[in-house]
Amino acid sequence: MYLLKNHNEKLHPHMTAPAKIGPNSIIQTVAALEAKYGKAEADARLTVAGQGYLIGNLPSEMVEEDKFHTLVKSLDKELDAGVLAELLNESGQRTAAYLLKVRIPGFFQKLLKPLPPGLAFRLLFFAISKNAWTFAGSGDFSYTTGKTPVITVKVTCPALPVVGNFYLGTFTKLLKELVNPDTKIDASITGESGNITCRYTCHI
Repeated sequence: MYLLKNHNEKLHPHMTAPAKIGPNSIIQTVAALEAKYGKAEADARLTVAGQGYLIGNLPSEMVEEDKFHTLVKSLDKELDAGVLAELLNESGQRTAAYLLKVRIPGFFQKLLKPLPPGLAFRLLFFAISKNAWTFAGSGDFSYTTGKTPVITVKVTCPALPVVGNFYLGTFTKLLKELVNPDTKIDASITGESGNITCRYTCHI
């Protein structure tokens, strides 16, 4: 997920496949795995899951979206469902922390924080929508405004519904930091691989 600041990636959402997304989807998932289990055990789990190539070789540029979803599916075979959901939520929060530190300009953050939550939400997600393909990949992103806005991410790449927890973690942290620290999100993640709809009802 990238916001606001320009970057060197030249792909565009209307170009031919494969669609690409930000590397933090993978970087922060591995970081969350290491935070939970420690480096040695995390490396062992990645190896057993067939993702050992990531050890010491994390991406630094945009990645094909299926690499992230393949990582999630591989971990799904090794971790309990609840553990993987928590791991992806943590990965999303870590991604949001990266965005707040590196990608979202300080002046924009200072602009949003004192605003009424509804207005801050509209400005933030208008900005996010301009580069939504960097986390939605080949899927779709949309949002509504109002008293209880709804964020929708449709995942069309072969994936598991549990991946919705990654977006949940990201949106939750961004909203708590920039819109309202008391924000709560009700998530509804439905569908099957290649047709997953993640709806996040935001109480801001």
